Order: sequence, then C-alpha cells, then structure tokens
Amino acid sequence: MYLVWAGKEKIRLKTKGIRDMIFNEKAGGLMGTEKQVDFKREETLKAIEQLCLLDDNLMVLAFDRNIEATELLLNVILQRNDLKVLEVVAQREYKNPVSGGRSITIDIYAVDGDGKVYDIEVQRASSGADVHRARFHSSMIDTKMLKAGQEFKEIHDSYVIFITAKDVIGAGLSLYHADRVIQETGAYFGDGSHIIYVNGSYKNDSDPVGKLAHDFRCMSSADMFYPELAKQVKYFKETEGGREIMCQVFEDLAEKRANERAEEVREETRIETLFSSIKNLMKSMKWTAEQAMTAMNVSESDQVLLKSKF
Repeated sequence: MYLVWAGKEKIRLKTKGIRDMIFNEKAGGLMGTEKQVDFKREETLKAIEQLCLLDDNLMVLAFDRNIEATELLLNVILQRNDLKVLEVVAQREYKNPVSGGRSITIDIYAVDGDGKVYDIEVQRASSGADVHRARFHSSMIDTKMLKAGQEFKEIHDSYVIFITAKDVIGAGLSLYHADRVIQETGAYFGDGSHIIYVNGSYKNDSDPVGKLAHDFRCMSSADMFYPELAKQVKYFKETEGGREIMCQVFEDLAEKRANERAEEVREETRIETLFSSIKNLMKSMKWTAEQAMTAMNVSESDQVLLKSKF
C-alpha cells in the first residue's frame, strides 16, 4: 500500500511539476509579450513628443472639423480678417475617373462662405511639394466643382496651399503666390485658380505669417503664439485622451504600411514566377518573349513589366 501510494504521489508530484513548468512558460511568454507592447507604446509616445503641425499625422487631427483653427490659418495666409469657413474635412479623397489614373487624398479640405474651396497640405520633404503636384491637385479639385448643365463661369475659386518645412521656392519670403497671368500684358488671367506656398522655415515673430510658421514648427503648445492652434496641439500631445488617439493613428499607419508591403511582395513574387515560366517556355519551344507571352495570355500591363526584365 505504501509503495503504491508513494508511486502515485511521485506521479502526482511529477505531473504537478510539469503543469507548473507549462504555466511558468506561458506566464513568461505573456510577460514577454506585455513587455514588447509596453516598449512599443513607449517608442510611439516618444515619436508623438517629436511631432509638430508640419507632420500630417498631427496636422490632420488638429484641423479636422475644426472651423476655428482653419479660419485662423486661412485668414493669416490670405492676409484677411473676415474669412468665414463653413466646412472642414481631413483626408478627403478625390478619385480619378480615368481607369488606372492617379487619385489623391488631400490633408485638409475646406469651403468658405463664398463657396471657395481650399486644399491645405503640409510637407516636410520638399519633393512632396513639387509644383507639378500642386498643378495636379488643382486640376483634381476642379473636376468636382461643376455639376452637369452648369456654366463654366459658375466654377468657384480654388486654393491649393502647401505649408512646407523648408523654403522650397528659395527666395527667403514667407509666402509665394502662383497665379496665371497673360505674359504679353502682365495682367492677371483671373481664372480663379490659386496656388500658394507657405515657407515653414520663415522666422519673424512680429509678422502673422512668421508666427504661424513658428507655431507649425513647435513641439510644445506652451511655446505657440496662436491659442487656436496651441489648444489642439496640447490635447493630442499632452493629454491622455489625445495621446491614445495618436497611438491608434500610429498603429493604423503601421498596419497599413505592412499590408501595402505584403501586397508589394505578393505582386513581385507573381511577376517573378511569371517571368520564370516565360523563360522556360522560350527555352523549350525556341520562342521569342513575345510569342511566349502571347501563348500564356499575359496582360498588356504585365508585358510592359516583363519586357523590362529581359
């Protein structure tokens, strides 16, 4: 009886030891995961601390549906004090009606009391504020201006405004206005299309535009001139609720980039596999690349990609 009991006890103790080991491994794994999450959050919070309004992740949140801040911004840039904003929306998409054509998502879309439309963009990289991009944005906005049957003269004025971290035009000014003119006379063309560049590196604290540029560079709300902007920066960077929103934005962005990269890898793999099949067919059948691709019913778009690899 004793030996049997002892055997069972040994088995019971051994089983308990295995269970404890498994539990400890699981607990250790959970603790490791929790540490990774905590580390990731700390890194995200550090990144948020370094943000300013020149970063579109913060800028679109600060201005989205914020009429007060948008009115301030536009009145300063347009050197007015009477402009009234009726609508402000962040991340508005303009889809290209042409199949395969490039679409755009604008940072801030706004409409004033006169029906004028504003596209406000922030750009840290000068390459993102290329003049051709400004032209394209302007043309895409125009496509949504008129309904069927409306006269062309009914189209409202549009403003594409780039607020850039550096002086992309390079003349040391605070603002640059690009409007069409008649070259032979120098007269303003008057088509209602306006492009404005705001030099975010401009420094002059006695100038409203200089104060605006200063506030866009600030990483702390306490250092900002305009309360309408400081209030938003304080909320999203310096309160728990605002930081939670910013953390979610970073997580969503990371997930989006990961998905985009995964899609790129899948597409690259598909093309490489197709390329290998075509080469094998060319070798076995003594065909040209064109003959092999025709036999495999390769699409025209894929043929363009594949031809560059031969």
